[in-house]
Amino acid sequence: MKMTVEVDCTPEEARRFLGLPDVSALNDHIVGEMQKRIDANMAMLSPDELVKNWLAFGAGAQEQFRKLMEVGMAAAAQRK
Repeated sequence: MKMTVEVDCTPEEARRFLGLPDVSALNDHIVGEMQKRIDANMAMLSPDELVKNWLAFGAGAQEQFRKLMEVGMAAAAQRK
């Protein structure tokens, strides 16, 4: 036997019915904090700042990437 029950309620009503805690104040606080952090870091999204950050890694990042590719190639060769 199969039975379907459809309940038409708001998320707030469903939360109360299921006995879940009201976390709307916490959610508002977290969203506000995220907005502050995004606003504070907007300068990092400018093209000049992005290039500066990428170039700061320099040869060290290139060397790490090369090693990663070598390990991947060696693993692929062993599977054949």
